[in-house]
Amino acid sequence: MIRKPPCRKLRGYAFDPSLSLKVDTALINNITYKIPWEEDLRPGPRGEYIEVMDYDPTVGKWYAPVDLNQLYIAAQDGIEPSSSNPQFHQQMVYAVAMTTIKNFEAALGRPVLWSPRHTVTTQAPKKKAGKAAGKPEQKQSYDYVPVLRIYPHALRDANAYYSPQKKALLFGYFAARPADITLQMPDNLTFTCLSHDIIAHETTHAILDGLYRKYTDNTNPDVLAFHEAFSDIVALFQHFTFPDVLKSQIAATRGDLASQNLLGKLAQEFGIAIGNYGALRDAIGSYDRVTGKWAPKVPDGDEYRKVMEPHARGAILVSAVFEAFLNIYKVRVADLLRIASNGTGILPQGELQPDLVNRLAAEAAKTAGHVLKMCIRALDFCPPVDITFGDFLRAIITADADLVADDSRDYRLMFIDAFRRRGIYPTGIKNLSVESLSYPIPNTTGMEEQIRILTSFLREFRAEITYAKKREAIYAINRKFIAGDYTPGQEPLLGLHRRLSVKFRNSKEFELLTGLVFGDDYESLGIAESKAYKTERPSFQVHSLHFATRISPSGNQTNQVVVTLLQNAAASISKDKQGNPRAAGNRKQPDLLIGGGCTLIFDLDTLELKYAISKPLLDVEALANSGVRQLHTGRAIQIRRHLQGKTQHMNAYQAYFGMAGVQGIGEPFAFLHTH
Repeated sequence: MIRKPPCRKLRGYAFDPSLSLKVDTALINNITYKIPWEEDLRPGPRGEYIEVMDYDPTVGKWYAPVDLNQLYIAAQDGIEPSSSNPQFHQQMVYAVAMTTIKNFEAALGRPVLWSPRHTVTTQAPKKKAGKAAGKPEQKQSYDYVPVLRIYPHALRDANAYYSPQKKALLFGYFAARPADITLQMPDNLTFTCLSHDIIAHETTHAILDGLYRKYTDNTNPDVLAFHEAFSDIVALFQHFTFPDVLKSQIAATRGDLASQNLLGKLAQEFGIAIGNYGALRDAIGSYDRVTGKWAPKVPDGDEYRKVMEPHARGAILVSAVFEAFLNIYKVRVADLLRIASNGTGILPQGELQPDLVNRLAAEAAKTAGHVLKMCIRALDFCPPVDITFGDFLRAIITADADLVADDSRDYRLMFIDAFRRRGIYPTGIKNLSVESLSYPIPNTTGMEEQIRILTSFLREFRAEITYAKKREAIYAINRKFIAGDYTPGQEPLLGLHRRLSVKFRNSKEFELLTGLVFGDDYESLGIAESKAYKTERPSFQVHSLHFATRISPSGNQTNQVVVTLLQNAAASISKDKQGNPRAAGNRKQPDLLIGGGCTLIFDLDTLELKYAISKPLLDVEALANSGVRQLHTGRAIQIRRHLQGKTQHMNAYQAYFGMAGVQGIGEPFAFLHTH
């Protein structure tokens, strides 16, 4: 019996086609991707995760789908890279998207699921004899999305974006208008589907939307910037999985990656073609137009306070993560450089020895892999709404400390220092120590009955989810345990939402833990029903339920369940006699929709609650200190000021996203990337 291959090899570009036309970069730009082998891969390609649909609406033409199982194609590691072959374009988007998915699954410890298709249907009221018909009922459904569709030639435009409505990636192509004609021929067709960085960037948008769909709600300056920055981080560090590219850059920079340019630039051809020489999202450095040399960006410590445009603000986060990587890399290779320089730290003139290049490249790749996994793994430790860069730093530190107890190389300190140098400070902590940044184990005193209920639920969930392997089966189990299930002749399964609604109602202890409103006296908090915001009482939603198995570098395994809760409340904020904000204004006309949420992380082996990471609606500090239940007016004021532009950075993004968030319309990433 012949075993199936461990991976499928497909040729493609490491960066974009423009580098294959330059003598000094042509050899490293053509690489071979290694992606998981899919036995039932169909022409398109269409596999378990993605489906490539190659229709060009500009010319009204379908391009023949590539069959990667065809003998001659499989025998030569896929179709040869070509800017003019649509079938290679299909191969390229498939290879990069699957590489990105593979990296996410390795870090998260579970299969990637796309954002479900949310539909709301109105059912006619049922009439009863002798009684008037009741109110129409709205029924919500969350339908499983098996594949993410990819359209390589979706539009004739200098844009590429992820569509949450279509559950698809749409790539554009356009005639180049280069700032420097020596870099690219005028009117040359540029295909965004041939840029590794753009494909990885858009795929990350789709994966992130599947994890947290509220991360497109523009509630603070960091939310839109985080989506952009995180997508760039994934695209950037995936380059370090390409051995030939990495060795070339190590040799060219004599081991100093801080002086490189290829690995630090994202979407190079895309930026050059539209007249923005350097790069579209060059976050960690830039070219000097006078000298023509690339130089790393030096933070001044004030960017985070001043820069508000989403792409530029996202670049601050990218540069912080890249600086942490560089510092970790320098520590890891310090002994190699001492040996190679006879203890002087100064390498001899001339080219580096190939053995030294290989060792430095191996350390850089290992470091980049660790940093990328730290960033992706941190997503499970973030609040489900209103994320800030400070929240992300705390998530990185907490997730890493949870999995790797011994931080012998000070990875966590490197991250803290890089964020500090840019003025990024989390709120609610006393100092920037690792211990202070790590989320504490929650206090569950007085919640013995509630914890027993949750423990019983986790046991039932563990019995079904542990051995589920297929993505559709995993999704079905997750939805079943969220909403409940009933099989005739069997005892009904109470879902998590039902258990929390009944057993946790009016529980001040659970309100203190999550920061969400579970009491019936919500009107005393200034919360009211609102037709404009389509809200009634502040009912909560179990947004997601995930089972994750993670393995540390030392081989230790952790099994966890991640639960996220969401809640919206319409409130009115006024001022008391002293001028302080309070939530007791006109309850008949609430003027603000406030979103809250909480991430609960359970250890599935011990059935204990390990973390409760909240963006509260309630003022938990007042509730803990004095037992007073009141709305978190600080968050409410910040959200309102941001949406109204009172922080002096109101722009088209906020106007558009604010409208889309309330009315549920628009293509947010298309708008963001166009601008």
